[in-house]
Amino acid sequence: MKARSYHITAPSRGQLIEHEIRDPGPGQLLLRVLSNGVCASDLPTWTQASRTTPLLLGHEPVGEVIATGPGVQVPLGTLVGGRIFPSYAEVAVADFEDVVVIPPGIDPAAVLPEPLGCVAEGLRRTPVPLGAHVAVIGLGFMGLVMLQLLRNAGVASLMAIDPRADARDAAIASGADDARPADQLSVTSFVDEDSPPDHGFDVVVEASGSQPGLDLATRLVRPHGALSILGFHQTNRQIDLRTWNWKALDVVNAHVRDRALLKASTVAALELQAAGRIDPGRLITHRFPMESVDEAFAALASKPAGFIKAVIDIGSPSA
Repeated sequence: MKARSYHITAPSRGQLIEHEIRDPGPGQLLLRVLSNGVCASDLPTWTQASRTTPLLLGHEPVGEVIATGPGVQVPLGTLVGGRIFPSYAEVAVADFEDVVVIPPGIDPAAVLPEPLGCVAEGLRRTPVPLGAHVAVIGLGFMGLVMLQLLRNAGVASLMAIDPRADARDAAIASGADDARPADQLSVTSFVDEDSPPDHGFDVVVEASGSQPGLDLATRLVRPHGALSILGFHQTNRQIDLRTWNWKALDVVNAHVRDRALLKASTVAALELQAAGRIDPGRLITHRFPMESVDEAFAALASKPAGFIKAVIDIGSPSA
């Protein structure tokens, strides 16, 4: 069997190349990829491609099982997803331990299992007391999914923070009680050593992946509160350890590398989507054909008005 996949050929440029598809080995299966999310974590690779960087991308696919290797008992035609790399391709090979079955009733065009699982695992690891006052900094796809999950977590209030007006509008639609740019937060949002005990937030989720976002989170969280770092920080950062220490914070690295943990949280999040508790599909704002991967990354980099999440459409579900 031959199929096409996207290969980076130069900085900010790639092409579709046809190649032979190998049969799945033990514990593997073969997917016909239907769609794939465009992740900000891949943007540096796409923009700065060199001979030393991976030339293949894609790790947020949804697809149909078309073949299974020894030891895999999944019916052909099953709709699945997961952290499967590389998968900007018409056909992808996946390890079964990374694959989750998408529950019946979920539109395959409205589901992104891998990033959904990442956010759900981040929330699972973050202590959020019943009745907590919570702030989320950074309202991209991950931050907005976190708001949707928190809305179901028994919190008393949800503040969303981002400089972009359209992102703040999306936050209100995703369950935030208030949404503001950082420079319009009230004085009661900030906490220092002289602040009254009712200032600040019990939990602050930093989802911006930026130094200013991390600095702001440090200023907003209350003593003995939780600072959860969901943002993907791809360069070195400085932290105010003195303040973290004085505030006696619980600091959570909300990333996930363990495959079993990610899979379990993805399954849980998909159950919430199937039950109608969350709606990540409404956050997909831009769709591109497989021939336009470069345009999808360009949109991610420039963030045109209304942009939240881009998806590459690759195939169509079988009848």
